[in-house]
Amino acid sequence: MERERASAGGRPTVTLLTRAGCSLCARAAEQLAALRDELDFELVSTDVDVAANAGDSSLRARFGDLLPVILLNGTEHSYWEVDEQQLRADLAS
Repeated sequence: MERERASAGGRPTVTLLTRAGCSLCARAAEQLAALRDELDFELVSTDVDVAANAGDSSLRARFGDLLPVILLNGTEHSYWEVDEQQLRADLAS
């Protein structure tokens, strides 16, 4: 997977790796959506199973047992839950 960088506008990118039917993933998506405007980041959601069916199985192979996974600018930030305190600190720096 190519490392994601901050968006063209200089905003950080938070990527949520998820899969259908994952209740923890749904909770993380809601939490990140609520934080997006306040913390000024771009939020991208990627279903690892959809990506695998499209020919890129690397995300599912690497993160499939840890979902949901939150990436900050392409680097693993947290898994299973949003570490809001750490996300706030990392986005502030």
